[in-house]
Amino acid sequence: MASPAFASALPTERAKPYVLGLFRIVTGFLFACHGAASLFGWFGGAAGTGGTIETGAWPNWYAAVIQLVGGVLIMAGLFTRSAAFLSSGSMAYAYFDVHQSGALLPLQNGGEASAMYAWAFLLLVFTGPGALALDGLLGSRTTATAPAPDTAVAPAGSAR
Repeated sequence: MASPAFASALPTERAKPYVLGLFRIVTGFLFACHGAASLFGWFGGAAGTGGTIETGAWPNWYAAVIQLVGGVLIMAGLFTRSAAFLSSGSMAYAYFDVHQSGALLPLQNGGEASAMYAWAFLLLVFTGPGALALDGLLGSRTTATAPAPDTAVAPAGSAR
């Protein structure tokens, strides 16, 4: 096991932001494709029927809008944490409301995609967008850098 000081020199450590960025881009793209299929009939249409979901139909139409808009935002890395949070919640709702009543396990109830998207987007909420994200461009303009914390510890009873 590498020491913490040596860990930053490992190629896998340097690649992490780029792999996370690629994960975000691919996952966002696939999620947006689900929304486009349901809203516009692309890629085989809603549930592979070739059709679309009726505008305003609860909850399917709203889920498709979240899939399309959330997927595009996540793919671009724009407002990533917020879009991922909303998308994760949407997929958790889909899993527990639509699939869970069919059987206990996702493999049995057809909810694998919902469960995987929910967890993948929850991961992005906590990790951030990684490299190649528009969030990084916006953040560098609006966020002031905080001064480094003083890590030196003074002996007890002494003043600095």
